[in-house]
Amino acid sequence: MSEDAAEAVRERVEAVYRSESRPVLATLIRLLGDFELAEEALHEAFAAAVEQWPREGMPANPRAWLVSTGRFKAIDSMRRRARFDASLGVLAARLDAERQEATPAQEESVEDDQLRLIFTCCHPALPPDAQVALTLREVCGLTTEEIARAFLAAPATVAQRIVRAKAKIRDARIPYQLPARPELPDRLDSVLHVIYLVFNEGYSASSGESLTRHELSAEAIRLGRLLLDLLPEPEVVGILALMLLQESRRAARSTPAGELVLLGDQDRSLWNREQIAEGAALVERALSSRRFGPYALQAAIAAVHAAAPSTDATDWSEIVSLYDVLARAEPSPVVELNRAVAVAMRDGPAAGLALIDAILARGELADYHLAHAARADLCRRLGRAAEARSAYMRALELTRQEPERRFLERRLRELAD
Repeated sequence: MSEDAAEAVRERVEAVYRSESRPVLATLIRLLGDFELAEEALHEAFAAAVEQWPREGMPANPRAWLVSTGRFKAIDSMRRRARFDASLGVLAARLDAERQEATPAQEESVEDDQLRLIFTCCHPALPPDAQVALTLREVCGLTTEEIARAFLAAPATVAQRIVRAKAKIRDARIPYQLPARPELPDRLDSVLHVIYLVFNEGYSASSGESLTRHELSAEAIRLGRLLLDLLPEPEVVGILALMLLQESRRAARSTPAGELVLLGDQDRSLWNREQIAEGAALVERALSSRRFGPYALQAAIAAVHAAAPSTDATDWSEIVSLYDVLARAEPSPVVELNRAVAVAMRDGPAAGLALIDAILARGELADYHLAHAARADLCRRLGRAAEARSAYMRALELTRQEPERRFLERRLRELAD
C-alpha cells in the first residue's frame, strides 16, 4: 500500500473512532462485564487498527472487527496477568468460551448495548451527579476535563465521581441489562432526567461567564435521538421535541457580546426553523399517542411560543391551559411560577404578581433567583419601583451566572434613572 493510501486509511481509522468508539465500548462492556477492562480493550483494538489497517486494508465491517479484536486483546491480557491473580485466568477462560459460542447476531447487537449502557449509567442506585458524569464520559465520550469545565468542577472531583460510580456498579453487581417492562417507566424517568439535566446546563448554564454551553446541549440532543431510535416511547419523543424547540432559540438568546436577551426581545428571524419544524412534528407525534407526560407537555408549550410571530401574538390562553395540565401531571412550584408568568401575559401583571406572591409566601422558591426576577419585572411593569428594586437585588444576590448578573444590574440602573 502506498504512503498516500496508508494515510487515507489512517484518516478513516480516526473517522471510525469518532463514529464507532462509543457503540464499540458499549458492546465491550456487555461482553467483558467491566468498565475498565472494556476501556482498555477499546484502546487496544484501535491501536491494532492503526497498525494493521494501513497494511492490510479496512475490514468489511470495522465495528465487528473492533469488537472481536478488543475482546481477544482483553482475554489475552487477562491470561498474561493470571499468574498474579488466578481469578483473571478463570475469567479469561469463561470469556473465551463465550466468544467461541457467540453468534453473529450477538456480536453485532450494538444498538441494544448502547441502550443497556445508558440505563446502567443512569441507574437509580448512583447519585445524580455521578449519573450525569458517567453518562457524559461513557456514553458521550467527553473527557473528564470537558465535563469538569462544563459544570465548573475540579477535574479530580469529576474523576472521583466516575470512579466511585464504576465501583458502585461493580460492587453492587448492577447488571448491564435493560429494565424489565414493569420497571421501565421508573427507570426511563431517571434516564430522561439525566439527559435533560445535561441539556439545561448547556442551554442555560447554572453559573459562570457563558450563558450557554453548546457542546452540552448538542450532546443531550444526540442522546435524545439515540434513545428515540432505540426506545420510541412518547416521553422520549417529547423530550427530544422539547430540546429541539428550546435549542432553536439559541442564536437569539444573547447578543454578540454575550449579553442576555429575554424571549420578548429576541429577533425571531434568528430562530432555527428546521429545528422548530422537527420539534413541532415530534410534539404532534407525542400528543397523538395519548400516553404523553411532562416532557411532551413542556414541548407543547415551547411549540406555541415557536409558532408565534411575536410576544403579543402568542396564544397565552393556550399556554396557560397547557400549564394547567402540566401542573396536574407534575405539580411543582417552578411550574406554578411559569404559569403565573403566562397568566401575567394573558390577564395583566397584577394577576401574575398575585400568584407569584402566593408562591413566595409559601417559602418554596425563596432562594430561586428566577422567582424574584419575575416578581421584579411585574412590579416594574406596574410602576412599583421600590418593590421592583428590592426584588431585582434579591435575584442578583442569588444568581451565579454572569450574563444574568449583568442583565439584573442593567435593570437596576434603569430603575434608578
